[in-house]
Amino acid sequence: MIKYLKWIIGIPLVLIIVVFAHYTLPGRDIVRIVGTDVKRMDIGSSSWFWAAPDAGTNSNWTRDVRFINTVWPDGKPRVYRNEDTDWGWPPYFKFDSSNITAQAQDLAKKEGEVWIAVTHYGWRIELFTIFPNAIDIEEVEGPDVLLVPWFSIIFILVLSALALLVLRTMSVFKKKRIDPVVEGIDDFMDDVGENAEQAKANAQQRANDATSGFRRWLKRWFG
Repeated sequence: MIKYLKWIIGIPLVLIIVVFAHYTLPGRDIVRIVGTDVKRMDIGSSSWFWAAPDAGTNSNWTRDVRFINTVWPDGKPRVYRNEDTDWGWPPYFKFDSSNITAQAQDLAKKEGEVWIAVTHYGWRIELFTIFPNAIDIEEVEGPDVLLVPWFSIIFILVLSALALLVLRTMSVFKKKRIDPVVEGIDDFMDDVGENAEQAKANAQQRANDATSGFRRWLKRWFG
């Protein structure tokens, strides 16, 4: 039962961690900027997937949001929102959304095909009007340039090491603290069971002895 309980708890927990990391950790896309835009947005049920207005401004559910419009190398559109993360989550401490918009507008005016690596977090879900948030943009040589996600690799390695350390600590704690208690309870229950069996056997023997004595008494007096 405990074995199945570990799987029942462990699998959803791992899935939650993977989904959370996939949304939060930075990713980089190589795209071509075609323009920028500012839209008046009513932030509703999907507010968890939006960041914050510019640092120092009022927080309203209806606000202007900057967007960066791009296309993939195959021509499909890719739209990013451009919001400050401020001091909130995820902790990218982004306060320069205005500067990123100016940089994107300048890159969009360049002649020829200018390819940009957009560092972002989040997902693009058209059904719920959810956009990834652009954290940084930089010009790259072309659409086939290799970008190694060093930050994500190091973060996952550190997180894995911490997880192994926690599991190791829990295993040692279980072996030194919990297992002796469980074994003591098992031994106690075994002793209780043995004592109960012995008491039952003794009681049965006394009952048999008493019955035998009563039968001998009846036979002596009544034949």
